Amino acid sequence: MTTGIDNPPAAVFPGSPSDDVAAIGACGSPAITALFVSLSQRHPDGADARYLQWHTLDHRPEQQRLARIQTSLRVVATQACRDARLACAPRFESVAHVMTYFFSALEGLDDFNALSTELRNAGRAPFILPPVERGVYATGEKLTAPHLKLGSDVLPWMPTRGIYLLIERGCASARALTEVEGVAGVWSGSSLATPFSSAGEGQTITYCFLDDDPLVTAQRLRAVLEARWKSGQVEPLFAGPFYSVVPYEWDRYLP
Repeated sequence: MTTGIDNPPAAVFPGSPSDDVAAIGACGSPAITALFVSLSQRHPDGADARYLQWHTLDHRPEQQRLARIQTSLRVVATQACRDARLACAPRFESVAHVMTYFFSALEGLDDFNALSTELRNAGRAPFILPPVERGVYATGEKLTAPHLKLGSDVLPWMPTRGIYLLIERGCASARALTEVEGVAGVWSGSSLATPFSSAGEGQTITYCFLDDDPLVTAQRLRAVLEARWKSGQVEPLFAGPFYSVVPYEWDRYLP
């Protein structure tokens, strides 16, 4: 079945960008101040598809009962994604899954932990992925690509093909990344020391939200990232593409 809708990688819609119109922002803005980022390995028994089904249909929706969780994002790295990584410190080599929750306040982490305990007590946690790192980050830079009309503050709600994830030591603007075809926008954050985090001090994270294929976009990003790291402002710890989970096609992108 064809819809007759043109769907280029970078769809250009009419009108003025939200970030350029103060009256649009004055109507409201999501109050996201912190990210909880869970980096995990593949399922030890190869049940990644079943895990994604359970997490997407059962566990993840339950989190939305918490007032301080605004939204969430899950992505997965295929073998091709892992092969395309430009940087990967030894401790991140086994990363296959990334789950992110967007919080309006750090206090929400206590509620998040309490809900996790109650779901587990109710027998609602049948799957566990071996953890690599849990990080809590204060949100920082938020930028949209030149072609996007969408406001940078609502990027996490835009359906994406995936993300390109950067974990670095140090801080530098990610604006040059938004000039790369396939990147719809970026969000960055700085690590916070909390009981819920094992991310290193001075560690930063950057999400490139993608509206084109992650592997194709990864190739386009190579030169920009190499120039970024050559400047010496930041040290790369991890850089690689991930695919967004496609609901009800649980085995479409598997690690």
